[in-house]
Amino acid sequence: MTVKPGSKYYPLFEHLQTCNGKATTLTFSKIEALLQDSLPASAFKRKNWWSNRDSDSALQAKAWVSAGYHVKTVDLIQQTVIFHPFQAQYNIQKKGDTIVWQQDAIKALRKHMSLTQAKFAQALGVRRQTVSEWENGVYDPDRSTTKFLELIAQQSDFKTPPTEQKL
Repeated sequence: MTVKPGSKYYPLFEHLQTCNGKATTLTFSKIEALLQDSLPASAFKRKNWWSNRDSDSALQAKAWVSAGYHVKTVDLIQQTVIFHPFQAQYNIQKKGDTIVWQQDAIKALRKHMSLTQAKFAQALGVRRQTVSEWENGVYDPDRSTTKFLELIAQQSDFKTPPTEQKL
């Protein structure tokens, strides 16, 4: 999920990128000033407009999610929103120095690369359903695919979190 330059919410994405991974509070009017446009009426009336949806239809959410943030709190009365840096927790296992390419590791790599399952599948030369099945633990990738995943992880500077488990 990435926000595109020229989209209405791209200036919000750019602003959040300058926050250097720190929590930030913005007023609705500050967001409108960044956008140089009005927020829709639903932003002022419904908290769910501010949800962290991973969906192509939620253009506004693409701005903060692409910048590495999630909405933590929305105050419709004060017209403020608090953005917090987002860090997903994945249970990534290692055998020696090698990642065990199971569901959490595959999903973490895909999210690190900011790719949808379809785009990730395309990059790997597999079907989207194959990626979905890996991420849902239906089965694990074969040995040649795990070597390819390892190479992609190195090229994309994918670092495993300190909570990884060694086998």
